Amino acid sequence: MHRYQVDVLIQGFPGRAICHGGLGWSTVTLIRGQGRTILLDVGAFGMRKPLERRLNEFSVAPTDVTDVVLTHAHYDHVVNFTLFPNAKIWIGQVEIDWAAMQPPGFNPLPELYVQELATSKRVERVASGQEFIPGIHAYAVPGHTPGHLLFVLNNGEHDILFTGDSAKNRAELLSRKVVDTDDDKESAKSIELIWQYWKQRPGNLLIPGHDLTMALDSQDQPCYLAEREAGIRVWFTESIEHSDLIDLTHSS
Repeated sequence: MHRYQVDVLIQGFPGRAICHGGLGWSTVTLIRGQGRTILLDVGAFGMRKPLERRLNEFSVAPTDVTDVVLTHAHYDHVVNFTLFPNAKIWIGQVEIDWAAMQPPGFNPLPELYVQELATSKRVERVASGQEFIPGIHAYAVPGHTPGHLLFVLNNGEHDILFTGDSAKNRAELLSRKVVDTDDDKESAKSIELIWQYWKQRPGNLLIPGHDLTMALDSQDQPCYLAEREAGIRVWFTESIEHSDLIDLTHSS
């Protein structure tokens, strides 16, 4: 029986800046067990200092990380793989083949990082249906990107689903619609597959790409299992000593 300790290091956030594009605040999860120290998605550049702090809190050094598992190739989920020199990098075969063929463009693909992922000897390509790490299976959930993968961790009495951006947040799970998808119909099918796996065993958890960890209540409604922590500190005055905190934890 596979049992891992699973801790969310960085909470994903279900929002977008109005004038500055995507926030890039994606979920980063630490999974430990079976002799492995795994990071599932690794975040964007702006996440480096918070990620370093959180790893220190868990007494995990970058060289301790044995595996980096990537849901898809967008910048806010992959670019920090370079910080973990001893890790094997896992990404979907379909995803990296597709991403490597894309020319530079106004999209979330980090071209130079994708080229490194496509050629590095540290990278292992994952097929849909494959149990590539003991207890962790990959399943194709295309739409947001063509080769996006859902990861399902069998953790004993329940499973933990890592949906990445195939279902970024609670609103997408409930509406069966995905904002920022390459294929609306494929995304809708993928969300139905996610629901199928989520409801397969009582107590299953879901960790999305841009939201808090969730469980299903008795009515099969997603319920958050953590308190949101999000805010922006701004300097709108003439004094560097004075700043204001904008709380992003609640809707208006």
